[in-house]
Parts: sequence; structure tokens; C-alpha cells
Amino acid sequence: MRHKLLMLGTAVVMALQIGSGQAQDKKTLAIVVKGLDNPFFEQINLGCKKWMSENADSEYECLYTGPASSADEAGEVQIVDDLLTRGVAAIAISPSNAPAMANRIRQISPSVPVMTIDADFLEEDRDLRATYLGTDNYLMGVKMAEEAAKLKPDGGSVCLQLGNVAADNINARAQGFRDTAGGEKGIDRLAGQGGWTEIDGCPVFTNDQADLANQQMADTFIANPDLDAFILVGGWAQFAPQAYTQVTDQVMDKLKSSELIIVAGDTLPPQTKAFREGRSHAQVGQRPFEMGYRAPDVMIQLINGESVDDPLYTGLDVCNQEDPGFCADN
Repeated sequence: MRHKLLMLGTAVVMALQIGSGQAQDKKTLAIVVKGLDNPFFEQINLGCKKWMSENADSEYECLYTGPASSADEAGEVQIVDDLLTRGVAAIAISPSNAPAMANRIRQISPSVPVMTIDADFLEEDRDLRATYLGTDNYLMGVKMAEEAAKLKPDGGSVCLQLGNVAADNINARAQGFRDTAGGEKGIDRLAGQGGWTEIDGCPVFTNDQADLANQQMADTFIANPDLDAFILVGGWAQFAPQAYTQVTDQVMDKLKSSELIIVAGDTLPPQTKAFREGRSHAQVGQRPFEMGYRAPDVMIQLINGESVDDPLYTGLDVCNQEDPGFCADN
């Protein structure tokens, strides 16, 4: 535990030193993500870097950071705490554990603007942030259900794969899927509504870990040979291409015939490649690069006291077998 804390403290200090080393007199606009091990968040980092390259003369700099592991919820809270204590001009947070992060923000009561990015606080805690920049996650779940319905119009058995149990964005996607698939609002679990039934043992929670996501898929396929649909509410399993290939190799005949369908979130390069290989039937992609690129400007607007819309949605890209769209060339 002591070693882990030392590593965390070192990571925060290094991040701050890197930021200060770039320009001693610049003010920091911090983006804190759930974990640096997730390639989705690297796209946010690239957006942050592009903003930096285009705004070299700005009095502000964009600092991207987070815990080494997406499973380190406490580490993310500590990083936010350290950044606010040491002093930043504004901060954008993708909370892994929304209640825990909101609780710490409420305790600190920072004097600088706080916004959320990619993932939001729970509705009862949204007074703590000025705005949310990212995906309409409920709509993302709606789109996943629509894609599933095209392939399975009568419904069927389904397993939802989620991330962190307390992640507001993932839970919103699951709700959007259930409500749309079931044809009514507020469904806690699909039990025949719209023809869809969630199997025993599901949903499964990956805790944002790609290796666990693939193991869960493999176990589910073995235990449920008649499964009709597997929904990757986030792209975790596909973030480990070799493991995902091995898992889907075991059910490729079913995937080709659409006896079993896979609908997945996100459209990063390994995922679009898997889609083109027939290892998923649809991908519903977010726009993380845009999130990272826009976040510094939004934070500056907040610092300047300008009016900012809430929420700020970045849109979705849908790929399916009939219209590969974005996934055909990426």
C-alpha cells in the first residue's frame, strides 16, 4: 500500500512539474481521467495536446493526468485533491466513482471552476460542476438497442457488460439500452419486455479492465451457448485486440450467421478493425479527441465568467454492417 501511495504521489508531482516546466508563468487547465491504461482516454490526451500546439501563446496550458490504472478509484480522487490543493486555474474530471469524487469536491469546495468530461456526477451532485462535456450516454444506449433490434427484431437473451458499478456514464448507457429494448422507461432489468431477457449472471462489471472483460465474455459464451446478444456497453474487451480475437474465434460461426450478435461501444482503431473482421455487428462510437480538444476552451470560458451551456454533447458515430460509415476507413 505504501509503495502504491508513493507511486501515486510521484505521478502527481511529475505531472505538475512537467506542466510547470513547459512554461513557468502559465496557468494550468487540468484534465483528470479514470486511468492512463485506457486507450480511449489517450484520445482525450491527444486532443489536449492539439489544443496546446495551437495555443502556444496562451497564458494557459492543458495538463492531462490520471491514475495509472482505471481500477484505482481512490487514486483518481487523490489526484484531484492534490491538483486543487497545489493550485490549478480550472479542472475537468472524468469520475470513475461518481459519488466518491463528488463527495470530495463538496468537502474541498474549490474556488476554481470544476467541470466533468466523458463521465458526469450523479444528478443530485451536478450542482458541484459548471457543465458536462462529452457523450449523451443515455442516447448511446438507445443507439445500441436500435442496432440490436435491427438484427434481433423479436428480441432474445442478452448480457450487458458494464464497467464500474458507480460510473454514471456507463449506467446511463445501460438505462438507455434497457428502456429502448424494452419499450418503456425506468427498466431495472430486462425480463421479457420487448422480447428481451437478461440472462442470469449478467450484467457483468469489468471495472474498466480489458483482461477481465475478455474473460467475462469467454465465460458467458461457454455457460450460455444459446445467447442471442452480448452488449459491450463500453469497449473494454476490444481494447485488448489479441485477447478479443481469441474470444470471438470461439463463436465466429454464430457471429457470421447472426445467431449471436455483438454490439459494442466506441470506435478506436482496434475496434473498427474487429468490426471489419466481423467480430462485432455494430459499433457506437464517442468522440474523445473532441472532448480533449474542446475542454481547455470551455474551462477558460468558465474562468472568465462566460455563460456555458450544460451539457455540451460531442456526438456519436454509428457503424453497422449495412452502413460501415466511420468504421470502414479507420
